[in-house]
Amino acid sequence: MLQDLENNFSVLEKKVLNLHKNYKNLHEQFTELSLEYEQMKKKYEEERKKNQELAEEQKNIKLYSALSGNSDHNRLMKNHINRLVKEVDTCIAQLQNSGL
Repeated sequence: MLQDLENNFSVLEKKVLNLHKNYKNLHEQFTELSLEYEQMKKKYEEERKKNQELAEEQKNIKLYSALSGNSDHNRLMKNHINRLVKEVDTCIAQLQNSGL
């Protein structure tokens, strides 16, 4: 009976040590993955910002092209002007409603 208890204790001790080892490995992997995630997140934000800047630059190039008389972008220029006119009209209406 004492021998059985010792064997059980030995098996249990080995399992605990194995669990502890696995825990350490998983914790290290978690730490590495957390760092990698933060790096990827930072890189994603940088790339997203670059993408937005390039999209804005492309939009400006098209507008400049339309202003210079490029017939391919006339519709774009007309839409832009219409949008600005609507914005001005909205501002005027707000000023009139506020009593100014």
